[in-house]
Amino acid sequence: MDFLVLFLLYLALVLLGFVMICVGSKTHYLQGLISRGAQIFSYIIPECLQRAMLRVLHYLFHTRNYTFVILHLILQGVVYTEYTWEIFGLCQQLEFSLYYLFLPYLLLIVNLVFFTLSCVTDPGTITKANELLFLQVYEFDEVMFPKNVRCPTCDLRKPARSKHCSVCNRCVHRFDHHCVWVNNCVGAWNTRYFLSYLLTLTASAATMAVVSTVFLVRLVVMSDVYLQTYVDDLGHLQVVDTVFLVQYLFLTFPRIVFLVGFVVVLSLLLGGYLCFCLYLAAINQTANEWRRGSRAWCQHCPHMARPPAAEPQAYRNIHSHGLWSNLREIFLPATARYERKKK
Repeated sequence: MDFLVLFLLYLALVLLGFVMICVGSKTHYLQGLISRGAQIFSYIIPECLQRAMLRVLHYLFHTRNYTFVILHLILQGVVYTEYTWEIFGLCQQLEFSLYYLFLPYLLLIVNLVFFTLSCVTDPGTITKANELLFLQVYEFDEVMFPKNVRCPTCDLRKPARSKHCSVCNRCVHRFDHHCVWVNNCVGAWNTRYFLSYLLTLTASAATMAVVSTVFLVRLVVMSDVYLQTYVDDLGHLQVVDTVFLVQYLFLTFPRIVFLVGFVVVLSLLLGGYLCFCLYLAAINQTANEWRRGSRAWCQHCPHMARPPAAEPQAYRNIHSHGLWSNLREIFLPATARYERKKK
């Protein structure tokens, strides 16, 4: 049971790590958690260490840097090295179809292409030269995006659906969010690449999880371990169950079992986030608008009721024009085509 507990602890730590990094992309949430934790343990943690932690968080999430890009590539390299070193060769011995074995490599190549495009493509930076163009793209709803508002940092008129990114220090057209994994904003001109990157990353993790799991299941079936019995700590004869099989596989193929746990958790997390992003794309809403709209909705909740004079207007998405039009706007942004012709 010790090995099973260790494996479950490993999965929990992997899940916690991804959740913390996802929360960390909303920097004020993570900094708030650290600040509250520092207040609780202020008598234990030295103040200099608290300041150091906040400086590290500021560097990681408030400045453009390649930390998470490098971490992304390292994790991808480690996973594919283990897949190539052990799983690929063993699956060949078990006569797996080469199509399924090479599929993760094909997805890796496509994923790296979209990853690079997400990193280097201009998300839609608003400048003096294209300010008037962007002002004409979307209608102002006068609730979330009122007219004649200037960005105090860039000193530019803010087009509808734009936002100033404090990390990149620029206003971005159709701003979605700033992603630390690609070290870039996700906006009008690179949302299509980001969605494709997310889709291929999810598919590669899921494919590797399926191949690895099928390999382990086939090993169990071929060895007939599940038909055996064993003597427990009390000296009683027990039939092999799922817990015993997991421990047996963990002892026999520890790296493969760890890999399976990692890619399964990764597939579930990425799959959930991908579904959320596709939902926003289908209704033509950005993550920034969804977040602000959620806050506006909460302001109408009974426990947060305000005086009638201060009651805010309800937000309504006026930019959705049907599924195909919404997807066309993301994958064929009109402003990007105009800019290419202009150049």
